Amino acid sequence: MSERQLQATSSIGVRPDRQFDCDVAIVGGGIVGATLACGLKDSGLRVALVEPQPKAMAANRRQAYALTLQTGRILDGIGVWGGIVPKITTFYQISLSDGDHPGVVEFRPQDLGTEALGYVGEHSVILTAMHEFLDGCDNVRWLCPGKMLEARYRDNCAELEIEMDGEIRTLRTRVVVAADGSKSQLRQAAGIGTHGWKYWQSCVAFTIQTEKHHDNVAFERFWPTGPMGVLPLPGNRCQVVLTAPHAQARELQAMDEAEFLKLLEYRTGGLLGRLQLLGDRAVFPVQLMQSDRYVNPRLALVGDAAHCCHPVGGQGLNMGIRDAGAIAEILQTAFQAGEDIGDLRVLKRYERWRQRENLVVLGLTDFLDRTFSGSWLPKVVVRRWGLWGLRKVRSFRHLALRLMTGLMGRPPKIARSQ
Repeated sequence: MSERQLQATSSIGVRPDRQFDCDVAIVGGGIVGATLACGLKDSGLRVALVEPQPKAMAANRRQAYALTLQTGRILDGIGVWGGIVPKITTFYQISLSDGDHPGVVEFRPQDLGTEALGYVGEHSVILTAMHEFLDGCDNVRWLCPGKMLEARYRDNCAELEIEMDGEIRTLRTRVVVAADGSKSQLRQAAGIGTHGWKYWQSCVAFTIQTEKHHDNVAFERFWPTGPMGVLPLPGNRCQVVLTAPHAQARELQAMDEAEFLKLLEYRTGGLLGRLQLLGDRAVFPVQLMQSDRYVNPRLALVGDAAHCCHPVGGQGLNMGIRDAGAIAEILQTAFQAGEDIGDLRVLKRYERWRQRENLVVLGLTDFLDRTFSGSWLPKVVVRRWGLWGLRKVRSFRHLALRLMTGLMGRPPKIARSQ
C-alpha cells in the first residue's frame, strides 16, 4: 500500500503529517451528502461526514422521491444500488394529462430504448442503505450528531468548528462540501448570493393506500391550480404531491378526510379505486433558486444548498445526486493527479459542469408549472398542443424522456460505465 493510501485510511486526527484531519468534509448527511461520501469510497481521500441529527433520526422521514434512470446508474456505479432497488418500485410507464381531458400521453420504455423509465424510493429506505454501505468504508468517519458552528477558509485549508457532545472541536480539511440544504449556513456565511423566486403555490404531500394496483405507473395530472404527481410505492401505496395556491393548500390540509379522499378519487380518475390516507398531509412552499456561484476557494455547494426547483417532474433530489457524482469525479481525478483539491481552479471544473446543466432543469420545471397551471384559454390551448406533440411526434417524445430520466447532459464516468 502506498504512503498516500495509508494516510487515507488513518483515523481522523491521527494522520502522520498532522496537517489535516481529513481531505473532504461534507456538511450534511442527507441523501446527497451520503451519496458523495459513498462515491469517495476507495478514492484515497479521507472523508468526514458532519450531520447534526443522529443517523436514525436523519433517516426517519416520511417522504418518497422519484429517482431517474441516471440516478440509478450513478448509485449502481458507486455500489450502493443493490441495497436499495429491491425495496423500491420500478415504474414502466409515465402518464401525463391535462386534468381529466382525454388526450393522455403515455410514455413507455420502448420510446427510450430502456428496460424501465424510473424508480420511486422512500427516504428511509435510501438513506438507511447508504448508512449500511458507509459502515464498510474505512476512509469515511461520521461526526454525528455534530453541529457546525463556524467555517474559516485559509490559503491551504479550511477549519470547521464543530460542537459534539458538548465539546467544540476544530476540523482541518482540504475542502468543505456544503450539503446542508436550501437554507445552507455555509453558503450564507461565505457570502454566496442566490437568485430566483418563491412560487404562489405550496405542495401538499401524503401517502395513500390504493384499492386497485398502481401497475407500476407514475402519472402527473395538470390541474388549473397546479400539477399533481402520483408515484407508485411498494405494497399498493402511492406518494402524492399536489400543488395548489398557498391558501388552497392549507384548506386541503385541513379538509375533512372523507371529503379529501373523495376529491382525490376524482382527481385520479378512479384509476386507483377507493383510497385510504396513510399518515398526515404535509404542506410546504416551493421556490426556484440558483446560487450565483457553486464554489469558493475550499468550498463547494451541492444539492439544495446550490439550487432548488419546483417539484413538478420530480427532479430536485436527482439534480443533487448528479452534483454528488460530478464532484466525486472531479475531486478524485484531481487528487490522483497530485493537485490541491480545494484549489479554486479544481472546484471551478465542477461549477462549469453542473451549474449550466442545472439551469436547464430549473428552466424546464418553471416552464412546466407556469404552462400547466391556470385556466387562461391561450395557455390551455398551448399545453394541449404540447401534449398532442408528445403523443404524435416521436423525436419530441424521445427528447422529453431524455430530460425526464436524467439522460441528457454529461454523466459522471461511474454512471457512463453502467
